[in-house]
Amino acid sequence: MNVRSSAVAIFVLSTCAAAPAVAQVDPAGQVPIAGEWAPQITEDQPHRLPGPELGDYTGLPINAAVRQKAESWDASILALPERMTQPHPGMYSLRGPGPQMRIVRRHHPVTHQLIAFTIEGLYGRADRVIWMDGRPHPSANAEHLWEGFSTGVVNGNVLTVTTTHFKWGVIQRNGVATTPNAVLTEHFIRHGDYLTVVNIVDDPAYLEEPFIRTQSWIRTGNAVVDERWIFESVDEVAGHPNGYVPHYPLGTRHDEFAKKYGLPFEATRGGKETTYPEYELKIQQLLRSAQSRQASK
Repeated sequence: MNVRSSAVAIFVLSTCAAAPAVAQVDPAGQVPIAGEWAPQITEDQPHRLPGPELGDYTGLPINAAVRQKAESWDASILALPERMTQPHPGMYSLRGPGPQMRIVRRHHPVTHQLIAFTIEGLYGRADRVIWMDGRPHPSANAEHLWEGFSTGVVNGNVLTVTTTHFKWGVIQRNGVATTPNAVLTEHFIRHGDYLTVVNIVDDPAYLEEPFIRTQSWIRTGNAVVDERWIFESVDEVAGHPNGYVPHYPLGTRHDEFAKKYGLPFEATRGGKETTYPEYELKIQQLLRSAQSRQASK
């Protein structure tokens, strides 16, 4: 039996054992999200493909705690053997450089009622299960996973998914993170051949207010879904002492991004104030102040 067959077998056994006698009515007619989807990377393309630059926290409602964590983050940490096999966490996996994905309806093998949706092909194969049978979220002491634990409900033509029990993970690939207590709320909205997912990350320990983003896909019949499930860990960089962790010292000031684009450094630091359109007036004020100081020298 291959890996995929084993995974399906385990899924079927778990649904037979754990599913309640009465499952939610199949909402596929209301929210037909099953199928293969190709990404439309039209929002934040530089952040999602090449990746954000160090010190670019624009549009992020982050607080001082996670800002300090991000300032000390070094991308070379991904070269450590224990990090090479790390998948994208659930609060970011639909965001990243794609992905092309397959959403599948899973039905109870006896009653044929809808039990779950699965999302396959996510980076690192942290594939997700969205339980639709009304089961509760596990205890706060239960294991935390890269994909978290997701349950879904249908509201009209929207599938709303709530996910808890994440591992620590990024919401942006320059060190901006969430804690394992973060809660992700997603709204899957189908309109014709397009699928939009609105995701809202709530993490009071690191975010000053919930962080909202959207991403879109177009329906396709030939998605190149990521099938990798084996990741090999090797020594990419030789000579590091045992226990070495790449990092920038506390107090590092990443002002390269601000200088590159001629922005006030303060405007690149993030925070809830910077996420609103009115902050443009503050940027103009900061630029005028900087110009005045330069002229007075």
